[in-house]
Amino acid sequence: MEYFTPLQNLQKNVSLHPNKIFLHQPVNRQWQEYSWADVDHQARCIASALKIQGFEVGAKIGILSKNCAHWLIADLAIMMAGMISVPIYPTAKRTNISHIIKHADLKAIFIGKLDNPEEAQVAINADLLTIGFPYPAPPTTVQFSNWLTEFAPLVKTHQITIDDIATIAYTSGSTGCPKGVVLSHKNMASVAQNLVELYKVSSDFRSISYLPLAHIVERSNEHVALYAGLEVFFVESLDTFIDDLQYAQPTGFISVPRLWTIFQGNVLNKISQNKLALLLSIPLVGDWFAKKIRKALGLDNAQWFVSGTAPIALSLLRWYEKLNIPISEGWGMTETSGASCLNYPYSTLSSGTIGKPLSCVEMTLSEEGEILICGDAVFNEYYLDPQSTDASFANGWFRTGDCAVVNEQGEYTIIGRIKDKFKTSKGKYVAPVPIESLLCTNIDIEQVCLIGSGMKQPIALIVLTAMANKRDIEIVKRLKSTLSKVNAELESHQKIDCLFICKDAWSVENNLLTPSMKIKRNVIEQKYIELTTKELSAIVMYEEDVLKL
Repeated sequence: MEYFTPLQNLQKNVSLHPNKIFLHQPVNRQWQEYSWADVDHQARCIASALKIQGFEVGAKIGILSKNCAHWLIADLAIMMAGMISVPIYPTAKRTNISHIIKHADLKAIFIGKLDNPEEAQVAINADLLTIGFPYPAPPTTVQFSNWLTEFAPLVKTHQITIDDIATIAYTSGSTGCPKGVVLSHKNMASVAQNLVELYKVSSDFRSISYLPLAHIVERSNEHVALYAGLEVFFVESLDTFIDDLQYAQPTGFISVPRLWTIFQGNVLNKISQNKLALLLSIPLVGDWFAKKIRKALGLDNAQWFVSGTAPIALSLLRWYEKLNIPISEGWGMTETSGASCLNYPYSTLSSGTIGKPLSCVEMTLSEEGEILICGDAVFNEYYLDPQSTDASFANGWFRTGDCAVVNEQGEYTIIGRIKDKFKTSKGKYVAPVPIESLLCTNIDIEQVCLIGSGMKQPIALIVLTAMANKRDIEIVKRLKSTLSKVNAELESHQKIDCLFICKDAWSVENNLLTPSMKIKRNVIEQKYIELTTKELSAIVMYEEDVLKL
């Protein structure tokens, strides 16, 4: 396959349809539109401004902002100037922001909307050039809008090649300090172009950008949009998410397990599971009601649905399937430039698997069951970290750290991270992810983390859904029933001693989730380990009660 750089794709779309709308940005509930020609013009002006600062080709330029049209324009401008973008999660704490600024030796940083701007203000040195996007943001050295009028558009952009570095994407840091993954244009293009072919994406498609652009999943979607020439809609805030989704009417929708669970909770907050199941079982009425729910979610025009970044419970996939929302589970990593394996076209028989590898990669399993991967999408190095790079490759294959099994059809099923396995006091290993998935058949459970290193039996830390009355006798009965059913399927050393109901939900803000909404197992375990090592007298225990012991 011949690969194309983002700038080649941009110029192709500018030539084909300069006045076609590319980006849709809500500002104070008014939608601003940017055509392909608008985006090209603004990117060239910003590129000109960057070059005039005296930064050399290859200089690292940061982007710290929630998703917005200007994020994407800034990224293109950085490429046009021959520089390298370094995205930072908008939820990043000051220590991570400071680490990335120093480690990547950033020469400048674009700053936009942030929920906690004080984290950025403390982390960014006063002598670092900061460019403010035209939204409420921390004070900056200069304004993006001013640069658009002060600098003429760059006529001759840097001639990037497919093998040049496109970005340094820092991992979300679920187990410590984030590492800088060096990705080339070839890495990114291989995934994007494969996805366009797989989904048969055309310029008539619409997507909504709300997962962090600093994350490889959304970054890959940016490249899909540039390659296919589709329209991109942004979200103004969490409060306006559903309104913005309904306005955008995306033709495809990607989310993460945590958000799919929240969407489910929102539906069940309005109608009980029993009543929903009854309505869906009635011919014609079921289809009508399922369509009504999809419309309320803003997904009635979506042709395909994807879940990624973390394992999703099979029970949740089955629940959505009854709403005619067949969710294809995908798998990939920052190091593989996003999606590498996908259950698409969706197959009910393959539900619960991550499907087969894309054609831009090869996958196999080691003797220990670890996924090994190589191909055009796979990175070559961690930035300034040859030791980690060497440790991550074996005979040209990247060691992903994910364990899986593969069936006769060549479809992979993730069973967890190698490092997530723990050994109980009985000396046998337990893989938590498959057991957590079994527990999630209970729709009262929103989050779960199985722990048990050195314990006589594992304990499941759980967070109930927001709609669940934690002290409801019926909920406790359902939890006990779920535990009994799950334990009946487990070997003796895997059986769960107790469901420990945590008082507060795990979130990015309380540092128990990564920015991509994966649970931080080691952090969660450390938070609750003292409480769970107390004498637990019941099979369902509340954190508040244990605190009183």
